[in-house]
Amino acid sequence: MELKEAPTAETAMLIRRPVAEVFEAIVDPAVTTKFWFTHSSGRLDEGKPVRWEWRMYGVSTSVEVSEIVPGKKIVMEWSDPPTTVVWSFTEMPGDSTFLEVRNFGFAGSADEQVNQAIGSTGGFSLVLAGAKAWLEQGLTLGLIGDRHPKGVK
Repeated sequence: MELKEAPTAETAMLIRRPVAEVFEAIVDPAVTTKFWFTHSSGRLDEGKPVRWEWRMYGVSTSVEVSEIVPGKKIVMEWSDPPTTVVWSFTEMPGDSTFLEVRNFGFAGSADEQVNQAIGSTGGFSLVLAGAKAWLEQGLTLGLIGDRHPKGVK
């Protein structure tokens, strides 16, 4: 089976915080670790590779940013084989931000690409929900760690 269009994971969320604050939450691991990965080798910066870890799962990935437009967009590659993730930040009324995430460039058979896109959509949806809870309410929901608890297949 050949796909007519490459699968793309897409999700988005309105976060009731200013663009600068939401943008910083994605690039600064001191904030991002409140709702996504557990450890990072540094903040996101163009051309500077970083390593993100999810120690509860014993996994990590390399991340490399190819483009940053402050307050507007982050383009990065991550995973193995690498896929592209585009974060788009849109200023909204009332000091709010509409944050969109697109992940594409999945490898493998058509079925494997579709399954990766579905999984990525779910994962990034949890990331955005966690970011919203942290940035709006100061709540750490533990969404990522609770997604795959030990003992559940």
